[in-house]
Amino acid sequence: MAKEEQTGAGRKQAKPRAIAASALRDGDVSAAQKGGAGSSDAIGATVSSAGAVGADEDSAGASTYLVPGLERGLRILSEFSAREPVLGAPELSKRIGIPRTTTFRLLQTLEALGFLERVNGDRYFRLSVAVLRLGFEYLNSLELTDVGTPILERLRDATGLSSHLLIRDQRDVVFVGKAQTHEPMFSSVKVHVGTRLPAHATVHGQVLMGDLTFDELRQLYPEPQLERFTERTPATVEELYGRVRESAALGYALSEASFERGISVVSAPVRDQSGKIAAALTVTIPRSDLGETEEREPLIAAVCQAALDLSERLGHRPRADEPTVLQARRKPVAAS
Repeated sequence: MAKEEQTGAGRKQAKPRAIAASALRDGDVSAAQKGGAGSSDAIGATVSSAGAVGADEDSAGASTYLVPGLERGLRILSEFSAREPVLGAPELSKRIGIPRTTTFRLLQTLEALGFLERVNGDRYFRLSVAVLRLGFEYLNSLELTDVGTPILERLRDATGLSSHLLIRDQRDVVFVGKAQTHEPMFSSVKVHVGTRLPAHATVHGQVLMGDLTFDELRQLYPEPQLERFTERTPATVEELYGRVRESAALGYALSEASFERGISVVSAPVRDQSGKIAAALTVTIPRSDLGETEEREPLIAAVCQAALDLSERLGHRPRADEPTVLQARRKPVAAS
């Protein structure tokens, strides 16, 4: 699973909406300094609040507007990843499309606020501890992880396998909770909270996209060809939609070395009070197959039951005919 972390974590996060380029004013830098404590996860709320400042009160229903300095600062933070942990002003200036002097002023602001730190002299930067603090504060605020941890631990104890909780962030899945196995033979498979993987290439993502229509999926993936990680990665959005619908119909998804060799997973959807998919609950098996039917079916049932338990904790009332419910109640096939 280490490979998943290195590969998936390097996937770039979806960028905020592009805005009309304008020269950075002193007021923009000030806005970035005052609003820098916000995280990229909260950009929508932060920018919407900022948009109300200075709005024309005589214009009824006037739309909110983006603050250029804040938007650019958050875009800079989103460019850093596990694949590219260190970046310089020239490269960031080119990617974001603003002058180098403006980029360097924003970098200095983010450094002063503790979100970036310098490496290799004065030319390059990397994320600093303030970003980590925001990430943990976000995870700690999630009811999902609070109520999900005991369920993950029970599933881990029942199966002897590491269990994880994931959410979707646009085109990525993000691990937000885990219960690491105590079994020595499985302990080498480790995924850290915060690890990102490409949603389209993993069964986790295919489960998490189970509520999306084809048009919604097309908006998320407008490109004609999807990035391939293995020969089993969906090549087009049409193929991806087929996988998503198949997983939704089954009530779970199963991967046998489809994203990384030597790793199999079983994943099931977690629904909230509205019935929408809020997360995916999964177990990781450190081998390329799940064995015979009599071995895999109890595991699938255990994962689906754990996902239902968490769904009920979140206020969901599952119907008797839901695919995940049917899988959880399915009787194991007797060995011949």
